Amino acid sequence: MTATARHYMSVSSPRTPHTHLIENSRGGHLFVADGSRLFEADASLFAAYNAATEGGTEAMEELLRQAGLVGRPFIDDSPLSSPPLRALSLAIAQKCNLGCTYCYAQQGEFGGVAKNMELADALRAVDLLVGTAEPGARLNLAFLGGEPLVNRKVLRAATLRAVELAGDRGAKISFSITTNGTLLSEDDGLFFEEHGFAVTISLDGPRETHDALRPFKSGRGSFDAIMKRVEPLLKMQQRMQVTARVTVTPRNLSLRRTLDTFIAAGFHSVGFSPMLSAPTGEGEMQSEDLELMLGEMINCGREFERASRSGRRYPFANMVNAMREIHRGTHRPYPCGAGAGYLGVSADGELAACHRFVGDQEGAMGSLDDGIDLSRQADWLNARHVHRQEPCQSCWARYLCGGGCHHEVIRRGRPACDYIRGWLHYCLEAYLRLSSEPGSAGLSLPGIAHG
Repeated sequence: MTATARHYMSVSSPRTPHTHLIENSRGGHLFVADGSRLFEADASLFAAYNAATEGGTEAMEELLRQAGLVGRPFIDDSPLSSPPLRALSLAIAQKCNLGCTYCYAQQGEFGGVAKNMELADALRAVDLLVGTAEPGARLNLAFLGGEPLVNRKVLRAATLRAVELAGDRGAKISFSITTNGTLLSEDDGLFFEEHGFAVTISLDGPRETHDALRPFKSGRGSFDAIMKRVEPLLKMQQRMQVTARVTVTPRNLSLRRTLDTFIAAGFHSVGFSPMLSAPTGEGEMQSEDLELMLGEMINCGREFERASRSGRRYPFANMVNAMREIHRGTHRPYPCGAGAGYLGVSADGELAACHRFVGDQEGAMGSLDDGIDLSRQADWLNARHVHRQEPCQSCWARYLCGGGCHHEVIRRGRPACDYIRGWLHYCLEAYLRLSSEPGSAGLSLPGIAHG
């Protein structure tokens, strides 16, 4: 798989900022960064585009003009301005009963004193999110920690308040929770099912792998306790969806085994995320680790392709999301809504750009007492726009990637660009293969645009 990863890292290396070429058994294709558009190109046209990449940016721009593919850009230099608040994550418990060495929240306490969010602050946060929402607005309230189920009463009260207030305003609200699973009860499952929660369980692999990375603070493994508590939720999930999220470190790179283990257990989906920035550096992925991860991800992706062709559901979240985004032509100037339509709230009521910036002045965005700091938010949205990032300006994948996780980039830079581009190139190839097979399970992939 290392050879496969090196191949994809090589063929996905940027040659011009405007386009990317894909050549496989189905012929040549042109990906245009502006608008994330994908076109077929016959042999002579593909050869012309290939030659233009050697001639530099001006030669490629001229070919694109001739093809009518240059116009007003889909994304300009303007930052988002006064975006409406659509999502909040509440750190309702800045404490945790696990001792994960790589935890960005430093065992749940974010470098401070262990604390719970008071009910009054949780209700004020709900009012901030829902209280001014217009009819029809789609909102999300997320509960994180630490371990949010340490503060179960506040979680439930905030949920019920949000349901009531959203109903009064004619808004639609969804809920999510990220939990280590050790405190889950069947009654929690019934509550989450009633309110249609997206439940994300942090699991890092099969038993021996997970226990080495995510033990209790006593050092005892946590896998068996988690799976016992998660099992009732897996059986009852209908409105609720239970997902396994795997943080990938150099110590748990057997992704296919992990994926198949959790799919067999009944998780609605399984996703992987590389550990790129940890407070102590423990568990951070290096270039050789990311190369191994890319090979493993492609191996999982190829099984997803096989499953799709045979009509079998294979809920590999990274692949499903990539297929959807490519199909939509997703293009964005930011990697996510952090600091814009999405903010995090600390246990003591401070607002942050997202849950990862809780307790971090770099992403401070005001407070429940004083409201959103609009000046800081405007500065953030200006500075974090992908057009202000380097080397993003010269990368064909910039509008699919959005410049990378703000927290990871600020703390560590961009060590994963080759990995991200290699993965996106593979996903574009897979999309081209699957788009010609509209019967693929779980996908609706009509033919691509032709140029």
